[in-house]
Amino acid sequence: MATTSARTFSIGSTVSFGSRGNPLPQSKPFVARFTSPNSLASFSGLKAATYVNCESESSFFGKESSAALRGSFVPKAQKANQKSQYGLQPVASYKVTILGAAGGIGQPLALLIKMSPLVSALNLYDIANVKGVAADLSHCNTPSQVQDFTGASELGNCLKGVNVVVIPAGVPRKPGMTRDDLFNINANIVKTLVEAVADNCPDAFIHIISNPVNSTVPIAAEVLKQKGVYDPKKLFGVTTLDVVRANTFVAQKKNLKLIDVDVPVVGGHAGITILPLLSKTKPSVNFTNEEVEQLTVRIQNAGTEVVEAKAGAGSATLSMAYAAARFVESSLRALAGDGDVYECSFVQSDLTDLPFFASRIKLGRKGIETLIPSDLSGLSEYEEKALEALKPELKASIEKGIAFVQKQPVTA
Repeated sequence: MATTSARTFSIGSTVSFGSRGNPLPQSKPFVARFTSPNSLASFSGLKAATYVNCESESSFFGKESSAALRGSFVPKAQKANQKSQYGLQPVASYKVTILGAAGGIGQPLALLIKMSPLVSALNLYDIANVKGVAADLSHCNTPSQVQDFTGASELGNCLKGVNVVVIPAGVPRKPGMTRDDLFNINANIVKTLVEAVADNCPDAFIHIISNPVNSTVPIAAEVLKQKGVYDPKKLFGVTTLDVVRANTFVAQKKNLKLIDVDVPVVGGHAGITILPLLSKTKPSVNFTNEEVEQLTVRIQNAGTEVVEAKAGAGSATLSMAYAAARFVESSLRALAGDGDVYECSFVQSDLTDLPFFASRIKLGRKGIETLIPSDLSGLSEYEEKALEALKPELKASIEKGIAFVQKQPVTA
C-alpha cells in the first residue's frame, strides 16, 4: 500500500526510501537530501517521499561516482527550488533478526534487509545451513553487519537487543495443501520461537510470516501473554503481500501507473478471509461486477497460482520476501520517527467482533498508533457480503491458534 502520495528520486542501492533517521555513532554514511514540493516523480518500490538520498558508503556506486552525482544533482535541485533544504545527516541504525533465514523466504528477505541503510546489525537464525547464507551476504558492501546463529543453543544470543524480529520459519505450502494443512507443523515452530523472543527481546516489534497467519498470530499473542510481556501494539501478522498483489493486479487490469495504486486489503491472510476493498481503490476507478469478482478471487488465490506455476518446486517466496521487506522498512521508519507510515497488517483489533483482524494501521515508535476504521465504512454490497462471509472461517482459525497454546502451556 502506498504510504504517501509524494514522489521520490533516489541515488544509490538501497531499498529504503523516506527514512528520517536518528544519528547513531556506529553508522556514518553520507546522506544529502532536499525537500521540495516540486520533487521528481519516480517509483521507489517501497516508499515514496520528497527528498533525494545520496549514500556514498552503502551504494553500489563507487565513492567517486557518488561524489559526482552529488556534485551535479544537488546544486541543480537547490537552484530549482530556493526553499529546498540541504544538509548532512547520518542514517538511523537498528538491529533486525530473521528467524528462518536459510529458507526460501528467509534468504531473499535477508538480502533485501541487508540493503537497508536503517539496519546496522542483521542476525540470521536457522536450524541448519545459515552459516553460508550469512557469509554470502556479508560480502555485500552495505553498512549492516551480518551474524549467523544455528540451533536452539544460539537462539537466545540471536535475539539480544533486537528492535525487529521477523519470523518466516516453517514449512512452505505444497501443491494441494491449504494454509490450514500447515498448522500442526508451523504452530509448534512459531510457539517455540516466540517463547525465545519473549525471554530475550520482549520489547521488539514481532513480524509473523509463518503460515497460517490467521492462527500463528493468535498463537504468538497467547505465548506472550503467558510470559507476561504481551504488547498488542508490537505484534503484526504480515499481510503486505495481499496488498502488493492487489495493487499489481488492479494496475494491470486498469492500465494504471503502479505507484499511484492503493488498494486496502482487510480480513485475514488465507482464501476467502482475504478481502480487497476495490471500492476504496485510489485513484478512484470503476469496476464492473464481473471485474470485482475476478480480481477478488485472483487476489485470494494468488498464492495457489504461484504454487501451481512452480509445479511443486516451491511457493511464493520472492514476492513474500519483497512484501515482508517493505513491512520491515515501514517499521524501521516508524521507529526512526517518520510520522507518515501506514500499512495493512493482521493485528489485535476492535474494528469488528473478531479479536484479530487485518486492516490499515498507522505505525509509530511504539508500534501501532491507530487502527484506521474508515476503510470499513461505505463498503459496496459485494464487500459487505464478503466481509460477513469471511468472519466464521477467520474466527475458527483464531480460536484454533488460541486453543493450541492453552493446551500446551509455554515453557517457563
